[in-house]
Amino acid sequence: MNHETLFISDLHLSLEKPEITRRFLDFLAHRATKAQSVYILGDLFDTWVGDDDFMPPNNKIRRQLKKLTDSGVKVFLQQGNRDFLLGERFAQDTGVILLDDYAVIDLYGTPTLITHGDLLCTDDLPYQAFRVKSHTSEWQQNVLSKPLLLRLLAARWYRLRSYFHKRKKSNDIMDVNQDTVISVMQKYNTLRLIHGHTHRPDLHQFDIDGQAAQRFVLAQWSKNVGEVLCWNQDGYQLEVF
Repeated sequence: MNHETLFISDLHLSLEKPEITRRFLDFLAHRATKAQSVYILGDLFDTWVGDDDFMPPNNKIRRQLKKLTDSGVKVFLQQGNRDFLLGERFAQDTGVILLDDYAVIDLYGTPTLITHGDLLCTDDLPYQAFRVKSHTSEWQQNVLSKPLLLRLLAARWYRLRSYFHKRKKSNDIMDVNQDTVISVMQKYNTLRLIHGHTHRPDLHQFDIDGQAAQRFVLAQWSKNVGEVLCWNQDGYQLEVF
């Protein structure tokens, strides 16, 4: 039995990005089958307007995820800032296990904190305010009660507005706040953190209360390349497709 654990994030799958979808489906059908577990740390989809959205390529992705989980590979999923409306119906359709915004896993003997990463960007006050509002049950029920077509059109408009808002923000504001990182890692009593969201892949080394700590930032997938953080009992390596 393979005891390898794989981490990916920020694929931003959509109809407009067929190359990334094909690469992800191939990853599920081949590379992921050799692992014990796969962790998807948010923004699997570019937008997600509800579990009743079966527009392409959603059905293909559902089926391939279900085939992988039926084979015995455990797939864990955290919602990101683009697909936070992923819910229990999607989990039932695919066999994936939904995780909270923060989760601590035992990664070959080392407690490891995993999260999408947007909660760590505390300098971006307008986004954090929107996040609080959009994660209330009232806001989500109101959105999900709208007709699917209206939700799809609204999602496109919000993505366009978000694009122009980001152009006005500094790069520092859209990155994690290091004090927040340390505070969260202290809260969960961990010295290793894995996240995505910022699209700034790197390994950061720092100290927490005099102890060496690590922060792994996962890469965004593009039409030309996908990156996976692979871990086993001997350590980690990055695989690029």
